[in-house]
Amino acid sequence: MSLQVVFLASAESDLQDLRSYVLHHFDRETWRTSYGKIKDAVARIRHHPYAGKVVPELERLDMVQYRQVLAGKNRIVYEVRADTAYIHLVCDTRRDLQGLLMRRLMRSS
Repeated sequence: MSLQVVFLASAESDLQDLRSYVLHHFDRETWRTSYGKIKDAVARIRHHPYAGKVVPELERLDMVQYRQVLAGKNRIVYEVRADTAYIHLVCDTRRDLQGLLMRRLMRSS
């Protein structure tokens, strides 16, 4: 099985923010390594979309259609619909996911 993978605008913005953060606090090589891990994770999603685990914070809310894979210290949250995987979020695993999602929901209201 091979799906199309689409980064939603929110995930694109997450990637830009992550890149800026890593380049500001570390260096280009660290960004290349991190981005490589993200690309590898996206390839896993493309070929094995249901291998990702249901997001625990969202499972408690009965939102079991959202899955996650880890890419180094980053979490990629996505949803599979038909033949497409939609990437919703890319964030550091140490971030408070519930708080991040709540802020995102508030901004979109």
